[in-house]
Amino acid sequence: MNKANLRKQYVCSICNSTYDSWSGRCLSCGEWNSLELSAQAVNLKTSLSNKLKLDTLSGFEVNDDQRIVSGMSSVDQVFGGGIVLGSVNLISGEPGIGKSTLLLQLAAAIADNYEVLYVSGEESAHQVALRGIRLKLNPEKLKISSSSSSDQIASEIISKKYKLVVVDSIQTLRCEDIGSAPGSVSQITNSASLLTQAAKSSNTALIIVGHITKEGNLAGPKLLEHIVDVVLSLEGDQSGGLKLLRVSKNRFGSTNETAIFSMVKEGLEPVLNPSAILLAERKITDGSVVMATMEGSRPILVEVQALVNPTSYGYPKRAVSGLDLSRLNLLIAMIERRTSLRLGDKDIYLNIVGGLKVSEPAADLAVVMAICSAAKAKKLKYNAVVFGEVGLSGEIRHVPFIDRRIAEAKALGFDYAIGPKIPNTKTPSFLKPIEDIKTALNLYLE
Repeated sequence: MNKANLRKQYVCSICNSTYDSWSGRCLSCGEWNSLELSAQAVNLKTSLSNKLKLDTLSGFEVNDDQRIVSGMSSVDQVFGGGIVLGSVNLISGEPGIGKSTLLLQLAAAIADNYEVLYVSGEESAHQVALRGIRLKLNPEKLKISSSSSSDQIASEIISKKYKLVVVDSIQTLRCEDIGSAPGSVSQITNSASLLTQAAKSSNTALIIVGHITKEGNLAGPKLLEHIVDVVLSLEGDQSGGLKLLRVSKNRFGSTNETAIFSMVKEGLEPVLNPSAILLAERKITDGSVVMATMEGSRPILVEVQALVNPTSYGYPKRAVSGLDLSRLNLLIAMIERRTSLRLGDKDIYLNIVGGLKVSEPAADLAVVMAICSAAKAKKLKYNAVVFGEVGLSGEIRHVPFIDRRIAEAKALGFDYAIGPKIPNTKTPSFLKPIEDIKTALNLYLE
């Protein structure tokens, strides 16, 4: 087979229709992401002549110079100690949450010691400069540009003039060789692959902004998350409150790190003690319980508020903010089955104060006690924090990082912690261990 006569051809794996170029959907059968490169476009003889370059793990020198430290300690911690040179990092979040603000601050901080390029496909360079002035950033060192051409951006990356390149956003980029519109699957896939190859070959750190869908997932093909090294998400309440930078994938560090910020006039500001802020306006009353939760490896104390009212209609209403509704319904069913409390004719409203979203099972006990406290009009007996997973049999199960939760409660002036027993360890006097939900309600509600 003559390589010169080879022609790329894409074949649908469902209906075997052929196309000259790749697209996200087969026009014949309507299936998505089913087009694959035909074997006709592969020259076996040429492939066999290309040998892999082999190395061993000991053949590479690993040192701190391989990471870019920004000086924003909370962000560096999320990245695993700094941004790795040659890494591709993807950050997502809802519109207006502060992605561009955070990245402009990060780029400006790194530009004090390294060459940094900030490319915006959504704003003009003048608009980016105005935002930098509003945030009181140093305008001299950071290079900014406005472009939606992934070919131009890749060219700048390959030039090796910059240690870090920030691209905002991948959905606005367009490859010249692809005929579809920006934001399409083919454009996102090819633009991401092009920029990734450029970053890896030039050992340049790359940060890409990605849009999200209305369901909260990253827009575009799942391939986008697979090919990058680090996946971050910026979450929180757009109208105010705390913003959380979480990491869900990190090839160079832990995924148990979270940075917490508050939005001020000069941009996003790290919050050193979020527990104190979240509890500053707490009012001690029935239906109010302080929960010790974990954001990554950091303990946070947050108030759980519950309101229980007789329903005005035949079907009781369940409303929740900051917690999964399915989990709430499961816990309500457990309460009715394992205690004498009847909630079938009650409307139940639950709120995690501060706009936080809690997903860990350790929140179960605090949620259950808040609901029962509101239903019985009884307050928590002690000045205590609550944590623990609740099983369907009403048992209180062990949760990780108990020592960190206790330490945070002590630092904030609480007298006790109510939670599960610590297995194979002497129970500290600060912790009041309980085995089941009945015991918790009988002993600690008054």
